[in-house]
Amino acid sequence: MAAFKDKNGTWFTSFRYINWQGEKKQKVKRGFTTRKESLEWGREFLQKKTADLTMTFSAFWDIYKFLWSNIVMTNCLIML
Repeated sequence: MAAFKDKNGTWFTSFRYINWQGEKKQKVKRGFTTRKESLEWGREFLQKKTADLTMTFSAFWDIYKFLWSNIVMTNCLIML
């Protein structure tokens, strides 16, 4: 994972990863104010997108809340 300074003075991160289906993907995210922020965002993204058991509990909790809220919303819409 690498962080680069953009022409307009902001930072961006660019990296490649293999998703849970085995497909190779490339991700670029722009607009960070510091290099540290861009690298931190990249680490969190990789923890969420790869099938890795070494993720932090807060990252796991964010994924769980996101998935659970989608299930609840889907069930509520079906009941209407």
